[in-house]
Amino acid sequence: MPNLIYVSREKRKGTPHRFKAGALNVLLRVSHTMTNAPVVLTMDCDMYSNDPKTPLEALCYFLDPSKDSQNIAYIQYPQLFHGINKEDLYGAEFKFIFQINMTGFDGLVGPSHAGTGCFFRRGAFYGKPPSCTFEQSQSQNEKQAIQSNEVLARAHEVARCDFEAQTEWGSRLGYRYGSLVEDFYTGYLLQCQGWRSVFCLPKRPAFLGDAPMNLHDLLNQTQRWSMGVLDMAFSEYNPINYGSKILPFLQTLCYLHYAFWPIWCIPLFIYSILPQLAIIQSFPLFPKVSDPWCLLYIFSFIGAYCQELFEFILRGGTPRGWFNNQRAWIIRSLSSYIFGVIEYTLTKLHVSSSTFNVTNKVIDKEANTRYDKGMMEFGVESPFFYPISVVALVNLVALMGGIIKIIKNGGFEDLFVQLFLAGFGVLNSWPIYEAMFIRNDHGRMPLKITLRSIVIASMVYLASPLVF
Repeated sequence: MPNLIYVSREKRKGTPHRFKAGALNVLLRVSHTMTNAPVVLTMDCDMYSNDPKTPLEALCYFLDPSKDSQNIAYIQYPQLFHGINKEDLYGAEFKFIFQINMTGFDGLVGPSHAGTGCFFRRGAFYGKPPSCTFEQSQSQNEKQAIQSNEVLARAHEVARCDFEAQTEWGSRLGYRYGSLVEDFYTGYLLQCQGWRSVFCLPKRPAFLGDAPMNLHDLLNQTQRWSMGVLDMAFSEYNPINYGSKILPFLQTLCYLHYAFWPIWCIPLFIYSILPQLAIIQSFPLFPKVSDPWCLLYIFSFIGAYCQELFEFILRGGTPRGWFNNQRAWIIRSLSSYIFGVIEYTLTKLHVSSSTFNVTNKVIDKEANTRYDKGMMEFGVESPFFYPISVVALVNLVALMGGIIKIIKNGGFEDLFVQLFLAGFGVLNSWPIYEAMFIRNDHGRMPLKITLRSIVIASMVYLASPLVF
């Protein structure tokens, strides 16, 4: 039987514990003193192995001489989840991030590190390829039993909370510090050192885990990711100044896409508010539908969405699942991304400090029943729900007001694009309207948020004449 060793690391006030990255580095050092195994598997607490042959698959990549295996730092398996309903209501599977985009990464230098379900070459944490300092030479403790006092004393020593002081741990050794998404950041820096990675997507899922089953937990998770990638985007090792000098051009673009993805909240928020307010004032912002230039906007919208739909279905998704996925992206952009950008900015201005919010792992039976029925969960008084509620109300009133104006005064050609945007917003906001005005279960929108959102939306409309 393999050894099972539980490690509880020391934490003290005044000494940064570096969250998950710090815990993983402690595990790296402790496991080195005890076994020094050449391959390390990282898994989150809510994940489990679904295929006992997975380690053999990973070893095949590490030992394959035909694939320049000495330069492979890690074998990344996708994050897959059990319990997600057929249409993936919240887009919690993140099919584009963990499956589709990683397949594209694999054709370049390799996929980014997803934080779990990953087999690492231990030597990758200690230097550039083919550095195998900790693999090629037997450590002294291999000749000793791991229960011996000497080995246990060394393990306690390297697990001390102040062990990393004045060392290169977190900068050149182990998991890298400096970002709340330490996994993504570490994988990026390993590739910048010359290491490669491999994406493995077997038919039978290698690992399965729990995904957030309510909207608040999902938004809380993506807010943390947003702050983490912004840490990377504005660090000295950002893909523009640092990565572009080392990585292939396309690989750099891939990392740039992720590093700045929270910034999507800015144009999306503008498109979800400004054209709708212009409808009320009968102010056209786009070319007439009869104008040839209008075809550019139509082609851009249809082309982007058709490409996403094609890729999503090609990866085993369904049209309804794709629609839910794009709606979840809009909701995240108008809530967690906005809060992530704001909190990151305040952190850099030293107004607040970054926190590592752990995703809730507890499953509520009633909420799970509603989830299985395809009902979104809004039962928490969360600030995330204010912007999406206000935007939903603005789009609804704009669509209704615009239709009335066109019936009375005409001007359909002038306002077609804006009416389409408002209608598209209403279509995506339907679960929000249900939660605010129709549902009476525990997952409905809290009354306080509904009333405040109505007041804020009214103030936005009253202020629209100042803009147009």
